[in-house]
Amino acid sequence: MTGYVRVISGCMFSGKTEELISQVRRAPYAKHKVQVFKASLDSRYHVSSVVAHHDVSIEASAVTSARELLSIVNKDTTIVAVDEAQFFDADLLSVCEILANRGIGVIIAGLDTDFRGEPFGVMPQLMAIAEEVLKKQAYCSICGRPASRSQRLVSGEPAPYTSPVTLVGGRESYEARCRDHHVVPDKPLFVE
Repeated sequence: MTGYVRVISGCMFSGKTEELISQVRRAPYAKHKVQVFKASLDSRYHVSSVVAHHDVSIEASAVTSARELLSIVNKDTTIVAVDEAQFFDADLLSVCEILANRGIGVIIAGLDTDFRGEPFGVMPQLMAIAEEVLKKQAYCSICGRPASRSQRLVSGEPAPYTSPVTLVGGRESYEARCRDHHVVPDKPLFVE
């Protein structure tokens, strides 16, 4: 069997996790043995499940690092699925390569950009090495057009650029926005 890396990316509320769950649920029909992992940092909905914003879920192992994930992949596993990949350390890139080189299919879902609209964590590198990248879009909460940005809100207002990059949250903290309606106060024109 030939391994591969497939990345499902996009903004908040674009259906990344739903797509991951859909692919994982179909895999047993082809006699695949699947293991699902999530970052332990993401405990929004459930500690031991991957849960989409619309309550679609599947059991998962919560791990604190990519190396931990690698150490608990079973010998008979043929597909490894990882949700919220942007929360993993840089070792996830090597772990995906190792698994794919072993003949395992790796399906990754995660935010491609942070609330600032900048590349998020290891996601750009994963997209570069992947055999397939599916970029999902949501609908802008302001105008209803296709949205590719995650707007973080603080007390209903756009979060300033200097806010911490990582804030685990859902509809209480984020909205999907199109390029025209995505606002990041104090964002510098050029990153130093």
